Amino acid sequence: MSKAQLLQYVRSFVSLTNEEAEQFAAPFEEVHVKKRQFIVQPNFTSRHRAFVVKGAFRSYAVHDGQEHTLQFAIENWWVSDFNSYIYQHPATLFVVALEDSILLQIEHAKEQELKKANHKFETFFRIMAEKGLAFEHRRIIFNLCHSAEARYENFILNFPNFIQRVPQYALASYLGMTTEFLSRIRNKKAHRRS
Repeated sequence: MSKAQLLQYVRSFVSLTNEEAEQFAAPFEEVHVKKRQFIVQPNFTSRHRAFVVKGAFRSYAVHDGQEHTLQFAIENWWVSDFNSYIYQHPATLFVVALEDSILLQIEHAKEQELKKANHKFETFFRIMAEKGLAFEHRRIIFNLCHSAEARYENFILNFPNFIQRVPQYALASYLGMTTEFLSRIRNKKAHRRS
């Protein structure tokens, strides 16, 4: 069932024959992850790219005791320490489950084999890389050019499915503000509605 979900996602970007779909899905392994379990930790090389079948994840870095959230991932999103995964260097991020979750993971070497085996597979991973890069650029520009309140409004407008699933401290960190400041923004928004 989980591989069917992955293939439906992949087929929204590239067309695959049934044989190609089977070949693409074969190296992915289903992994069950408990809430608060880490799938990546600093100083260990990230060996897998993971497709979220069910659940939620957060990736973050710690600097001077402060957590900085880089990414959230829920169903049909990919998660890893991508710098570590792509270059096979030690990770600098933590990736932790926010809920009991199910992943489909592929090892780095097996992904490289898939890409060599069929240009459609390479095209799919290229599209994912391009989309990821464009998303990060939009996020950086928006964060640099807009107020904290505008960043929060933009997040709830574009990612309403995340709001109830990510802790407030993690969301505040992702948006570049303190938890207290996010609380004030939310209270002000709630007050306006009443």
